[in-house]
Amino acid sequence: MFAAFYTKNGPAHDVLQFGEVATPEPGPGEVRVRIRTSGVNPSDWKARSGSRPMIAPLIVPHSDGAGEIEKLGAGVDRRIGERVWIWNGQWKRAFGTAAEFIVVPSAQAPRLPEAAGFDAGACLGIPVFTALQAVRLARVERGSTVLVVGGAGSVAHYAIQLAKMRGARVITTVSNDVKAAHARAAGADEIVNYRTEDVGARIKGVDAVIEMDLNNDAKLYPSILAPHATIAVYGMSSGESMIPSSWMMQNSIDLRLFLIYEISEDDRASGIAEINCLLEENRLIHTIARRMPLEEIAEAHDIVERGEVIGNVVLEGKS
Repeated sequence: MFAAFYTKNGPAHDVLQFGEVATPEPGPGEVRVRIRTSGVNPSDWKARSGSRPMIAPLIVPHSDGAGEIEKLGAGVDRRIGERVWIWNGQWKRAFGTAAEFIVVPSAQAPRLPEAAGFDAGACLGIPVFTALQAVRLARVERGSTVLVVGGAGSVAHYAIQLAKMRGARVITTVSNDVKAAHARAAGADEIVNYRTEDVGARIKGVDAVIEMDLNNDAKLYPSILAPHATIAVYGMSSGESMIPSSWMMQNSIDLRLFLIYEISEDDRASGIAEINCLLEENRLIHTIARRMPLEEIAEAHDIVERGEVIGNVVLEGKS
């Protein structure tokens, strides 16, 4: 099969290659999916750069994607031709979705509802699922006020939508007017420009925070959080954080950190069910910023790393 791959960590244009690699065969309980789209996430360029060790001599990147099941392993029945989306495609695995085919356990290829295109399917495993898990962990509910940090980001854009669906008032932070418009289109009620405004002065009495940079934002919590608030953290900019722990204890603040690759089986199953229900009802707004051929994967990685676009970058597989 044709695939993009790297054999060492480094800059995208230096290490990403293309070529024929052995087409994987599905084992018991597995399916082989013909990939139509492959999503590019920040974790993909970070892994390629060396944020996590090489687990094999050759890595086909990307965890997210969508396509059609075209071969079954033993014990899997009646799934040939089914449209599916992929989660954890390259988590603790050598071969991800940046290829013609991927083999994964059947459970890692949920059905993709007919109402959703393959491009949307490539945005689900990390962006949508992270947003959903964060909103759930933050206990966002009708009448609550939630701060979604960085509202123009891919995860945050979905988190705004999901929080509004739950009846919350949503505040978000952005850095410019274009990003403000994007966040507003997702349903944000109030927008704060963190470059020109005092976030700690503008935002008060928040019941929940969907946090993508704990290291930078923790200092603001005493100013913005209500007692008994919950913070769901899905990202940070460095390995250690200083938090106002005494104040947080005195105010019974619940700090919840998670990694979307390692959530519980129950959370995974219920999350997939909710995501597919939302897809079937066409309730999610997907922003596909760029559609690019797989051969342009190096440029796609650089675009995401530089933060040049608002929305998701999706690579289209070979026909």
